[in-house]
Amino acid sequence: MSVQVSQGGRIVIPAEMRQKMGISIGDQVLLTWSDDAHELRIATRKQRLQHAVDLVKRYATASGSVVDELIGERRQAAADE
Repeated sequence: MSVQVSQGGRIVIPAEMRQKMGISIGDQVLLTWSDDAHELRIATRKQRLQHAVDLVKRYATASGSVVDELIGERRQAAADE
């Protein structure tokens, strides 16, 4: 889908895309530029938060938090010295 850039660099996100993304009138969106892909990305705050949660989940362990695990390892290393 293509859109035209108007006066002042404005673009209109088509209704179909806004609906798919869950963007409502008055919502703030986050714009990021990807140097690798040479593309402008648009996301809602909710989408960015979900992305951050998903990243954290990748590093979570079944036994608990990664932070608690790291602290435990450091304490054990200190006790072994």
